[in-house]
Amino acid sequence: MRTIMPYLILCRVLIALFSACSAATGFLLAASAPAAAVLMTAAGVFLLACGASALNQYQERDLDALMERTKRRPLPAGILSPRRALVVSVILVLAGTAVLSFRGSASALLGMLAVLWYNGLYTPLKRRTAFAALYGAPVGMMPPALGWVAGGGSLADPGLWVLAALFFLWQVPHFWLLLLENSDEYQQAGLPTLTSVVPRDRLAGISVVWIAATATAAMALPLFGLLRDPLLFLVLVLAGIVMTLSAFVVRRRNAGWLATVTVVDAYLFVLLLLLSTDVLVRKP
Repeated sequence: MRTIMPYLILCRVLIALFSACSAATGFLLAASAPAAAVLMTAAGVFLLACGASALNQYQERDLDALMERTKRRPLPAGILSPRRALVVSVILVLAGTAVLSFRGSASALLGMLAVLWYNGLYTPLKRRTAFAALYGAPVGMMPPALGWVAGGGSLADPGLWVLAALFFLWQVPHFWLLLLENSDEYQQAGLPTLTSVVPRDRLAGISVVWIAATATAAMALPLFGLLRDPLLFLVLVLAGIVMTLSAFVVRRRNAGWLATVTVVDAYLFVLLLLLSTDVLVRKP
């Protein structure tokens, strides 16, 4: 286990699993391909996400060494060498692309675009602009879109764009809440932070409004045939209310933002679960 753990941390497997679940949900919603192929799609996205994370930690190993939250990661702690991390990341990205290519060239291209966006655009921008989160948010749209296309759906389908928009909306407060919790460490590492441009209190308020907008936007899903069961829709409404109230309470206390991150992440997981359940219940 000691040998495996550094690689699990390097690849951030929980986040990779989340991406794989997002892709699987997109696949099920498109629903014109054999259901067994969803496992191949999820596996490909999982490998790509692991590879992108490993490459990100290779790129930011100098910054990670300056922050208390990240200095014990395998690279700054000297547990893994940068060369090994780079090799692992390349192998995983190539393996994920190869797996996705079996679902068609469009799936593989979307996967590569996600990696290029995350590692080639967002990661370098974090050192240059306090608004990097807005540029990086589209990365969160990629897994469900990739799954949708792999499942036989069209990129032009309005349902996909609604789903992708929800992932975009969710991603931004996820970043900002982490910033509110760790802004001092980011500044200590020399990274430009939004809290140096926007007062913390105002950013907290904007984050709460953005979270409420995410929950509200999810109400449009039935209009596009993505969540038809009334009971499941009611659960989604309640989950949105809980998420918004949680953010509002923490905003009033002006502390505990990490707990709100957990609630926001749990909301998206509930959304994926409800969408997948709705599809599976409707299938004969």
